[in-house]
Amino acid sequence: MADVPAALRSRGADASLEERVFQSLMLAADHLLRGEIEVLRLADLTFPQYNVLRILRGARAEPLSCGTISQRMLTRDSDLTRLLDKLEERRLVRRDRDPRDRRTVTATITDAGLQLLRKLDGPVGRVHREQLKHMTPQQLETLRTLAEDVRGGEA
Repeated sequence: MADVPAALRSRGADASLEERVFQSLMLAADHLLRGEIEVLRLADLTFPQYNVLRILRGARAEPLSCGTISQRMLTRDSDLTRLLDKLEERRLVRRDRDPRDRRTVTATITDAGLQLLRKLDGPVGRVHREQLKHMTPQQLETLRTLAEDVRGGEA
């Protein structure tokens, strides 16, 4: 059991199958995230900031409200306003008031934000391929399907 992380051994036989699966998934997610964080660090971005930029790129030129961005985040961040402040300071996003509802603030990715993402696409993709190269395409598809099942079918 030398290669089994301590987090998985801590409860030993007392841990339920569900608890062991949860711990394994959390450790796998942490492992995958660490590789991406290393790439993002070179661009002076945090993972949540990168996540916001990718969400805004996916929206094309359509401005998104903070609520919509928050719903689409891969990981929940309680302070989206602060995240957007930092991205706006770097001129990677632009915020505006929604003309239909002045209470709503929307965000749009700027050309500089798009350029930064294009620069990161290759390195991030290489990290993902390197991390998962030991798995066959069939295993990856099975893993993706199982992960969706864990989330209850959420996309």
